[in-house]
Amino acid sequence: MKVLIIDHDEASAAVARKRLSQEHIEVLCAHDGQDGLTMAAATKPDLILLDVSLPRVSGFDVCRRLKSQPDLAAIPIIFLASADDADERARGLELGAVDYIAKPFDDVELEARVKATLRTKHFADMLSEYAEVDPLTDLPNRRAMARQLRKEWACLRRKGPPFSFILLDLDHFQAIIDRHGHIAADRVLKEVARVISSQCRRLDTLSRYNGQEFAILLPNETVASGNRVAERCRQAIEQMSLHLKDGDIHVTASLGVADTTGAESLQGLIEMADRSLHEAKAAGRNTVRCANYPLAA
Repeated sequence: MKVLIIDHDEASAAVARKRLSQEHIEVLCAHDGQDGLTMAAATKPDLILLDVSLPRVSGFDVCRRLKSQPDLAAIPIIFLASADDADERARGLELGAVDYIAKPFDDVELEARVKATLRTKHFADMLSEYAEVDPLTDLPNRRAMARQLRKEWACLRRKGPPFSFILLDLDHFQAIIDRHGHIAADRVLKEVARVISSQCRRLDTLSRYNGQEFAILLPNETVASGNRVAERCRQAIEQMSLHLKDGDIHVTASLGVADTTGAESLQGLIEMADRSLHEAKAAGRNTVRCANYPLAA
């Protein structure tokens, strides 16, 4: 586990660092608010110990900025505050801190409170992870995809690179359920997940989006490269064959692709991909259609 201490009092930070390091906790230190914000963004600690009285940027402002950033908002914060200032402590809790430790602090109490908060954070992370995993395919689920999309969109708004989004729907999947049953249909979904995964890069996000629908987020890619990935996925699925006692199962997929070019919002991007998916189905299925991208001659 990793703890970031943001405290202008270097002697106090050194005491805390020594105590926590003895418990095999990785400790990082920053001595003003701006450096603390930079270090938090770069290291994503499991816990932040935050002094209220900081130079340049106050502890309260640091807390407010951390809680405003989606990728940092879940990091628990313990304020280091004056023992006799109840208003100060209350303000910190209202801003989202989970606890406070009075300064000058007792190092035994510090260790106990840090350990308790890290345990809570560990269990919360486990629950969050389970809540974002599809139990059948072990892929990220729709909730996880939505979180990753928001993260990529936020990066794009800070003049980051474009990204593309693919929606994939298995053709006539209900017919597979009707003929072979739900157990066989589940085997199809797991095999499709494996096949699509083999066509994705490690930095891509593949999710089971809804029933027989999958979604792929491709960072740093335009609709043209998204089209190529989608076509590879389509071909790989078409070549699949699942052997059962009552016969082999073959499946195809329709795919819709869009990128952030021309998308005024994240919802707009998703709707563009969805319209492209419906166009692929209307064109006879087992094909790829892309928003704002000409069909090959």
